[in-house]
Amino acid sequence: MPTEIRIYFEGDKLLKPGFDAFFDEIKKRTREKRCSFRLVAGGSGELACRDFAIALREHPDSWNILLRDSEGPVGPDASASLCRQHRWDPVHADSIFWMVEMMEAWFHADKSALQNFYKSGFKADALKANPKVEQIPKKDLERGLSEATRKTPKGNYYDHKTSHGPALLASLNPTLVRNAAPNCQKLFEAILTGLA
Repeated sequence: MPTEIRIYFEGDKLLKPGFDAFFDEIKKRTREKRCSFRLVAGGSGELACRDFAIALREHPDSWNILLRDSEGPVGPDASASLCRQHRWDPVHADSIFWMVEMMEAWFHADKSALQNFYKSGFKADALKANPKVEQIPKKDLERGLSEATRKTPKGNYYDHKTSHGPALLASLNPTLVRNAAPNCQKLFEAILTGLA
């Protein structure tokens, strides 16, 4: 069992409080097991990869995890392929997880959280109805979220992403997201099993 878990996520550092709330169940388990938990913002996907690679060298006793947007469909060998691309030991493929096709897919899994956040003017029917949110293409995720939020008093999500993103992440029901996003479920299962 690890004594420290470090998640290197793709995204702005302002997303950290949102991820912190979203991973509350994992944080509680780490505390129970006397394991420290740390979230590290990587900015772009490539910068997150760079930070992950540094962590593999500088924190070899920690469980270093990389969490990235996939930007497209994810095949079964996506993590192994990323290891090959960066010349990482293939064993690290088990510590690479994906938000498919982007973090905002998770928002589609809990439309009530979006409705509660944006309130009046929110157009839920602009979001794709597919309950398997990882099957929604990035362009449809972006278009739907933009259309759903543009007439709300808080404004278009993409005009206020760094303030809306953390609040929305924090308000999501992780169970709904895990049920709709198999790669998110895989991340939770891997960590919670690793802490058992």
